[in-house]
Amino acid sequence: MRALTIMLGLVLLPGHALAQFGNPAGWAPDSRTDAPGKPAPNQTNYQDRLFAQLVTAGGLAEVELGRLAAGKSTNDEVKAFADRMVGDHTDANAKLKAIADKSRMPLPDRLDPDHEKMRADLEKLDGARFDLEYMKAQVIDHQKTVQLLVWEIGLGQDAEVQQFAKETLPKVLEHLEMARQIQAQLADDARVRPAGTK
Repeated sequence: MRALTIMLGLVLLPGHALAQFGNPAGWAPDSRTDAPGKPAPNQTNYQDRLFAQLVTAGGLAEVELGRLAAGKSTNDEVKAFADRMVGDHTDANAKLKAIADKSRMPLPDRLDPDHEKMRADLEKLDGARFDLEYMKAQVIDHQKTVQLLVWEIGLGQDAEVQQFAKETLPKVLEHLEMARQIQAQLADDARVRPAGTK
């Protein structure tokens, strides 16, 4: 809960506090500046590039797994969540790609091996078991994404990438809370369901 409060505090900082984006300790040695302590536009560092690649990989997985869940689940809440993931992450992926293109940052365009395995494992499941495993994966992936967004806000160099992270964090926190609630409900349902039923 304390970490959530700190993250929300970062998001709600006044605009003037966020105008000084960029962390000089993490700047690339060849970064150009517009003014002392202010990198020129589209100047990325290692953190920006790693962030963009990892968040894009996660976003592609959210869309792919969301489509799988929307078609496979019979639970209305899970289906609605999956549809929301497809819509929200398609939008976020497009925004980040537009920013990355300006800075010539290469981004993945297909699932990484971990998410390929996750999809293959989920495709083997049905019914309540599928729903629970999908939602467990959503909680874990959204926790990772929250950490990446906070990391970029603190250590990134490119102001547009940092701004993307700042604007995306509240939505990802909302997704995480939704996923936790649905997972908890599914786990409760599984505990009261008689053994041997789906």
